[in-house]
Amino acid sequence: MTPPTTDHCKGSRTRRAVVSAVLAVSLSAGGAAAWALDRFVIPHAQITNVTEYEANQAGTTTTADTPASATVTDTSYTQGDTGVTISTVTTGSGDSTVTYYVADVVLSDATTLKSAFAEDTYGENITETTSAIAEDHNAIFAINGDYYGFRDTGIVIRNGVVYRDEGARQGIAFYKDGTVKVYDETTTTADQLIADGVWNTLSFGPSLLENGWIASGIEDVEVDTNFGNHSIQGEQPRTAVGVIDQNHLVFVVVDGRSPGYSAGVTMTELAEIMQGLGATTAYNIDGGGSSTMYFNGSLVNNPLGGNKERGTSDILYIAQ
Repeated sequence: MTPPTTDHCKGSRTRRAVVSAVLAVSLSAGGAAAWALDRFVIPHAQITNVTEYEANQAGTTTTADTPASATVTDTSYTQGDTGVTISTVTTGSGDSTVTYYVADVVLSDATTLKSAFAEDTYGENITETTSAIAEDHNAIFAINGDYYGFRDTGIVIRNGVVYRDEGARQGIAFYKDGTVKVYDETTTTADQLIADGVWNTLSFGPSLLENGWIASGIEDVEVDTNFGNHSIQGEQPRTAVGVIDQNHLVFVVVDGRSPGYSAGVTMTELAEIMQGLGATTAYNIDGGGSSTMYFNGSLVNNPLGGNKERGTSDILYIAQ
């Protein structure tokens, strides 16, 4: 049986539609439907208590040092040399209005930007909202990740630990020295990336900017070709990360599918936003209802105009 086609950005075919479709088929089909239900719906935990697991892998304890005092406002956070500044941008008018949120982030150390899994568990089909994961990890700032748990391909390195080594597409790698690079997963291995100093990877795409220029062909990319046609084109809610300089990043969440508030943007328009913010490298990550920005205990954006988050597999965050 061919698994139901889903779209990581189009509201008419969200992951909830996958659940409904698979459950419906399962009532009338046999073993193949049971396989699809198992693969796309039922949670499968491979590693629980990831926080402890990562500490053991690093040979450290989970006890954290007392952080230096921080200064927090409604739109900013400063702790030592780490800083986060949140801004809101609205362009256009009427049904063409677009609203997006920018987090300008400067890191004292590249490893200050961490990753966390839903339920502190690595596996498939395990989800929590970005806010819930952020709160579980005492995050001051967070965005949704790449929804690694919906697919079984892609290189997954988080907080210096390898979880998956199945190269399939363009990924983005965050290095311990503060550099960030878009790379071809199929030409390397997770072990080699670790040896080269990679701290975190995301596997989604496409690359939006290359050396400050808008990447070619970004309106035609399919992310999950192993499942069929997963178009991520058109005006959609988006999440992206951009590189300004070493240890200086910019994160953007664009709301969409909400006429009069925010229509969403195309891939090219997203690239133009990142370019306008001064990024030289930029990369698209999971969007649609997953596009979420969290700051200081609250949801920053308004997902799908309903102010309600959709569950996701993972986040990038900065702890308080």
